[in-house]
Amino acid sequence: MMTTMTDDNTEVRRARRSWPAQYKLNVLAEIDTAKATGESGVVGEICRREDLYSSLISEWRSQRDGGALAGLAKPTGRPKKDRTRDELARLRGEVARLESELDTANELIEAQGKVSALLQTMSRESANKNTRPR
Repeated sequence: MMTTMTDDNTEVRRARRSWPAQYKLNVLAEIDTAKATGESGVVGEICRREDLYSSLISEWRSQRDGGALAGLAKPTGRPKKDRTRDELARLRGEVARLESELDTANELIEAQGKVSALLQTMSRESANKNTRPR
């Protein structure tokens, strides 16, 4: 980690930088292309533009040649949470709840139909009793 001194003699630490594997590979490819063209000073220009040291480039080259950068290009860590599974589980629960409500509503409709039929039967019997001769 690099340290620098400010005007009032306090020490400031610069955070360690890190670069993704794809960035390293892109910079190395650009440098290799520049070297192949034979232009002088292009490598130094790339290093200045990207704020890199030649020692880093050497280290990255050895990593690339050793196959380390190819392994770093793959995502690591815990796989991302599959939100579709959560959504599917939530929707299945909602469907089950709604089916239960529908069953209850159908039972109530059936019971209302039976009550209505019973009331019509009772009404007819009552009407028949009233219309009979005495």
